[in-house]
Amino acid sequence: MAKQSKPAQAKEQIKKASAGKKRPAKPKKTKALKGKQQGVTAESEVLLSSSVVYQGSLFRVLHDKLIEPDGKHSERDVIRHHGSVVILAIDRSKSKKDPWIVIERQYRHAAIRYMWELPAGKLEPGEDPLTGARRELEEETGYRAKKWKPLVEYYGSPGFLGESMKVFLAEGLIAGDAHPEEDEHIEFRLVKLSELLKMIDKGAIIDGKTLTSVLLYARQARRKGKK
Repeated sequence: MAKQSKPAQAKEQIKKASAGKKRPAKPKKTKALKGKQQGVTAESEVLLSSSVVYQGSLFRVLHDKLIEPDGKHSERDVIRHHGSVVILAIDRSKSKKDPWIVIERQYRHAAIRYMWELPAGKLEPGEDPLTGARRELEEETGYRAKKWKPLVEYYGSPGFLGESMKVFLAEGLIAGDAHPEEDEHIEFRLVKLSELLKMIDKGAIIDGKTLTSVLLYARQARRKGKK
């Protein structure tokens, strides 16, 4: 029997070695969670005690002792709030693709600066969110809207703040006289969506509710435009 050359012997050894190895299994694809499945657990926490550390006109601070859903004992300082509404008020009369949006400029002491942001305000205890949104838009800007639609609900800082922010889309605007509260000094104007997005890109808008609402609306508008 003829002897194999060294290159042929090497090829034969590689074939035998690779034949004995198992190919790694392909990772299984997981379906994206839909609706209420996102961020929801079947378990719930057990609140052991809750004491009021501070009570103000807008919110209260609680010190809670609890057992978290995973069984961990913890203590949390939480700000409890009745919730707020945000209004993305849109005027499509001049352009449907690039509508005008109502924004406000006011001084925010907590941030120590003036900020551009969407109209918004706190809810009264037990108040219907849509009723609160209608009230806040008219008080701050004078505008009323013919058409209202929920856009999104989110929590700005859920690590310690229990304030739910409900965003409404308001269309079919009717101009009127603004009548803000005594401690509110608000300047408002209408800005094209395209200009508002440029302001966001340049860092001229750093308000969370405005970033969340405008960017989500713009994304949804692009999706509709592709269909």
